[in-house]
Amino acid sequence: MTSSSPQPHGGVAPVSRRVMNLSHFLRQTARRHGQEIGFVWGDATWTWAELDRRVDAIAATLTAKGIRKGDRVLVQSKNCNQMFEAMFACFRTGAVFVPTNFRQTPDEVAYLAQASGASALICHCDFPEHAAAVRDAMPDIRFVISIGPSEIGEDYDGLVQSHLGQPVQAAPVEHDDPCWFFFTSGTTGRPKAAVLTHGQMVFVITNHICDLMPGTTHEDASLVVAPLSHGAGVHQLVQVARGVKTVLLPGERFDVAEAWRLVERWRITNMFTVPTIVKLLTEHPSVDAFDHSSLRYLIYAGAPMYREDQKHALKTLGKVLVQYFGLGEVTGNITVLPPALHDLEDGPNVKLGTCGYERTGMQVSIQDDEGREMAPGVTGEICVCGPAVFAGYYNNPEANAKAFRDGWFRTGDLGHMDEEGFLYITGRASDMYISGGSNIYPREIEEKILAHPAVAEVAVLGIPDKTWGEIGVAVCVLRPEAVLNERELLAWMDGRIARYKLPKRIFFWDALPRSAYGKITKKNIRAELERRGCLPLDQAVEASA
Repeated sequence: MTSSSPQPHGGVAPVSRRVMNLSHFLRQTARRHGQEIGFVWGDATWTWAELDRRVDAIAATLTAKGIRKGDRVLVQSKNCNQMFEAMFACFRTGAVFVPTNFRQTPDEVAYLAQASGASALICHCDFPEHAAAVRDAMPDIRFVISIGPSEIGEDYDGLVQSHLGQPVQAAPVEHDDPCWFFFTSGTTGRPKAAVLTHGQMVFVITNHICDLMPGTTHEDASLVVAPLSHGAGVHQLVQVARGVKTVLLPGERFDVAEAWRLVERWRITNMFTVPTIVKLLTEHPSVDAFDHSSLRYLIYAGAPMYREDQKHALKTLGKVLVQYFGLGEVTGNITVLPPALHDLEDGPNVKLGTCGYERTGMQVSIQDDEGREMAPGVTGEICVCGPAVFAGYYNNPEANAKAFRDGWFRTGDLGHMDEEGFLYITGRASDMYISGGSNIYPREIEEKILAHPAVAEVAVLGIPDKTWGEIGVAVCVLRPEAVLNERELLAWMDGRIARYKLPKRIFFWDALPRSAYGKITKKNIRAELERRGCLPLDQAVEASA
């Protein structure tokens, strides 16, 4: 008698890892709260039942046009109810939702179509050049649907009307089936498609409810102040899972006063933002003109918030701030700093500069270049593992080889953890520079400069230098009516930071350039410094424009 060969998975034969299709969140909510308002945009509202029927209709359209499980559907649109519906329609058919950032150029969007291998395009009628660029780059694309009447494709709402009343059964999916290609911002090159899966995203949604907005119910309301193509879209998935109504800003432009009016009108309880938006919201005079007492969670991510801005927001709104740290590849799920740990006053027990502790079910490791874990307090690369980590970059084995080591996802961010497991981000590995043999982390210097009452924003970056290898340059934006020059700021910094860390030059601009994602990126600032003739330093003019 021969022994049988060992079974994988601890002696259990492998079975299908079927999971809930993400679109079922909408179906569940429509069943429980069908007649309640689920979506608000300007003067228009939709109930959960209406949204579910419209998603069925566009899913039926996609199926009728030949879209099958695994096909990629590119969506080029600013925020609107149709973009929101298209996400769920893609999920329902088993297709992959591939949203662009609507501020990208036609050529950039055409590249995303090629990189994703898109089979179809849903495009807002305001972007005919983007649709044309995609068609030129992808002549075999199957069809284009236009959000709004346009010659670029069939009308979205017309297709919805013609397919209303056709219930669609959600496609069966397994844990690792892709549902969303989340394109990175491409700060170190062209954007890469991070593959998010149905199983991963169910964990992410559960984790967001647990860690970011506990106690959220169908009686809550969420205001969208960022593009649904990225973090805000993930946030809205969470709202659907709990029957929370979604409220869009009525216009494309971010109107702070209108945002606060909507907070009062709809009794908004949560918002997903980035630090720059929190700054705009809390420094605008309209914050005091409307009732915002309903707000429980003002969630910010994308970058750490400078301490001075944090203090101002806490003074203005109270303890409603929630910070989380996490890249698109981990769908925001690395650390959290809840409202209770956002302290207004500095003190011996306040952990200044931390982005929080590990998210539920996630593990963080600070590692050196060889993958060895660093002791508490020692700076290294922030690495993470857990169910929120993406499946890898689509069709990019070279990027995957660089991104993973021994099962850990390498974020490319530098930081350290303290004895209690709180994480402190020093900066991007690519932002660190070496001057005279010493590692210098721009984040530390930026925090010091922002403590000056005249400075509203700052970015520090390293540039080549014949003597020191690299030296620091700072670019500052002053607060309205403030007056400050380079000599005065350097004198103020003297004694507050080690002399070898002091920037060698400081420039003052009216605004810092931002990426299509609204982030302040060192790549864009470096390019602007060169354009203005500020670099190289030995040829720079004495003062910047």
